[in-house]
Amino acid sequence: MAEMTEPDFRARVRRSFDRQAFMRTIGAELTRVEQGMVEIELPFDEMMTQQHGILHAGIISSALETAGTYAGYSVLEPDAGLLTIEFKVNLLSPGRGERFLFRGEVTKPGTTIIVSDGRAYAMSQDAPPKLIASMTATKMVVRGREGFAE
Repeated sequence: MAEMTEPDFRARVRRSFDRQAFMRTIGAELTRVEQGMVEIELPFDEMMTQQHGILHAGIISSALETAGTYAGYSVLEPDAGLLTIEFKVNLLSPGRGERFLFRGEVTKPGTTIIVSDGRAYAMSQDAPPKLIASMTATKMVVRGREGFAE
């Protein structure tokens, strides 16, 4: 992996995120892009809940995985892409809130494998953010394959 000197990595991450139909479908927004760290936010939507009215584990997992992948993508050279090959999620508390924050951070960069960690928070106006999930994920760097780089 090359040292990140690309001045426009934020724009590259945003362009790629904007092409994610699933994130658009669930109403997710890319709200922060730093080198090695990405945040995604999602408003509460009853359509994204399970039978108890809390945010579905699949939505939480998807948003955390996406945040971690884009954190990794932010430290890659422009002609490389990432694919998740494994993740583990811990659901720590029910997903109740007005809005949700999913933060992904690169734990271990590499030339072929990148490891990221993520944290999901439920947010409400009248309470501090509450940690609802954590994730560790492994990503495979993809080079030279059509459709996997910008």
